[in-house]
Amino acid sequence: MCRALVVGESWVTHSIHQKGFDSFTTTEYVEGGGRLIAALQAGDVEVDYMPAHVAMRDFPDTAEALRAWDCIVISDIGANSLLLHPDTFNRSVPRPNRLEALATYVREGGGVVMVGGYLTFQGIEAKGCWRGTPVEEVLPVTLEPFDDRCERPDGVVAQVTGSHAVTDQVHGEWPALLGYNRLTARPTSQVLATVGDDPLLVVGSAGQGRSVAFASDCSPHWAPPAFMDWEHYERLWSQMIIWAAGTGAR
Repeated sequence: MCRALVVGESWVTHSIHQKGFDSFTTTEYVEGGGRLIAALQAGDVEVDYMPAHVAMRDFPDTAEALRAWDCIVISDIGANSLLLHPDTFNRSVPRPNRLEALATYVREGGGVVMVGGYLTFQGIEAKGCWRGTPVEEVLPVTLEPFDDRCERPDGVVAQVTGSHAVTDQVHGEWPALLGYNRLTARPTSQVLATVGDDPLLVVGSAGQGRSVAFASDCSPHWAPPAFMDWEHYERLWSQMIIWAAGTGAR
């Protein structure tokens, strides 16, 4: 069985409720990766989950430690969350560069999948900050230097452009997506699906490892309920992770 670490897909929402003269606040913690994790588990992938706030402290420091997993899935979490360990940010303690560790892990045979969103690739106001990092070097795409979101409230339907193990038996029309990150495929990578003129699903290799970029999200708002309820949702994601892992479980 393939073993994957899903990193990110969590957030805290702090709301201000203003009612005339008076106001109050509410705070909610949300984990948005449940459907993705369930789909992977149903597709014969063993999953460990590291929410964004946990990853800040607990994401592994070395490529050796990352080899506990066959594939690392980065979803809706910015590069700063892995760069700025609390010991460094709060107490100025030097720490290993965990983006370097992840890139080394891939080059030495690991897999990485980056899933689009407001804080992956470049994201909203370019706050994802993955451009120019060691992780971008092992992705099958290059990133824009600015906010790369393409919002499509009217919906956009993916077009499959190539045959590959990732899209094997994923037949028929895909449900519409409501947005994506605009990426550029590397010349050495393979584009498996597009949205308009832009790549949606891209695969490639880096050293001995493999990488996947999925430019849209695995959950709302870009991935609406129709996409998550799609009969091929489970197959697409599990095949994506298993392919990136290469040989499956070590």
